[in-house]
This record gives sequence, structure tokens and C-alpha cells, in this order.
Amino acid sequence: MYDVIIVGAGPAGASAALFTAKAGKKTLVLDHDKSMTKRAWIENHYGVLEITGPDLIDIGKKQAEKFGAEIKNEQVETVETKQDGLIVKTDGGSYEAKHVILATGVLTDLAEKIGLKTKDGTEPRIKKIFDVDPNGKTNIDGIWAAGTAAGVSVHTIITAGDGAKVAINVISELNGERYVDHDLLKN
Repeated sequence: MYDVIIVGAGPAGASAALFTAKAGKKTLVLDHDKSMTKRAWIENHYGVLEITGPDLIDIGKKQAEKFGAEIKNEQVETVETKQDGLIVKTDGGSYEAKHVILATGVLTDLAEKIGLKTKDGTEPRIKKIFDVDPNGKTNIDGIWAAGTAAGVSVHTIITAGDGAKVAINVISELNGERYVDHDLLKN
């Protein structure tokens, strides 16, 4: 069983995976490799002079893998609840987790299949988003959402930050106390 399964490896998903894996949580990222960031040219991401969307995604995946996250190229078909967690079913298999973070960008098609509440999006061209609380929780226990699918701005810097925020909240819930990740310069 995984501690966390993250659906989507764009900026929100990869950022969430970086934090959960670095915190020692067994993390699986399931991605279909169709992120809208794959078409982006980015010059407004703090700490990066300029980068292509595909390069940003590749770096994000490598950062998450560096800390132990597994990444699989599979299409998620549904998420089911069970007594002690969740089952994520894909076109390649089934995986169990305590928590699932949906970082699916503009796609909210899983909502109807699994009973997640949605609401109208506020960003241009974003029709529906998952209805989440300020921490990223959905109406189903153990399922969270981050990034554009959770209603934040489509800008990569913002979706990456939201993925990190939701991951911190998941880690905190798993640990039973507030989690903070601060590294110091090495001498």
C-alpha cells in the first residue's frame, strides 16, 4: 500500500510528489503524459529565467524520483473507497493508498465516476473544478485535489505551490502533527 498516490505529473502533481517522497512517504505518481504544460513556454516562474514546459515537467519528475517517488505512465480510470484507504484503478493495474491527490489540470472527468463534487471554474476556459476546502480536501475522505483542477490559477508557479501546499497537508495528516520541510545550506 502507498501512503500517497498522485494523479498527474504536471507542476502541481510533481511538486506534491517531491514533498511527499522527501518526507519519506511511499509515493506513486500516475501520469498520462498529456499535461497542458507540455505546450508552454515559461518566463514567469520564480527562480527560472526561462524554460519549456516539457523541460519543467521532466525536471519535476526527476526531483520527485530523486527522493523515491515512483512514476508510472498509466491512465487512471477510477478511484474506489475501501475500509482502510482507496483503490486507484488504471489501464495498467490497481494500486492501494491511504490518500490520493488529484492534480489533473483541466480534467475533472473522474469526478462523476467517483462521486466527487465539482463547481464552476473561475479561470478563463476552465469550465469545472473539484470542490475542495482551503486545505485541498474533497468531499470524499482521503481524496485531495491540487492545482488548476482545484481552482487555482493555471500559472505553473501557482499550481506548483498549490501541489506543495496540499502535500504538506497530507503529510501533516499522516504524521498527526504539522509537517515542515526546511533544508539548510551544507558547509
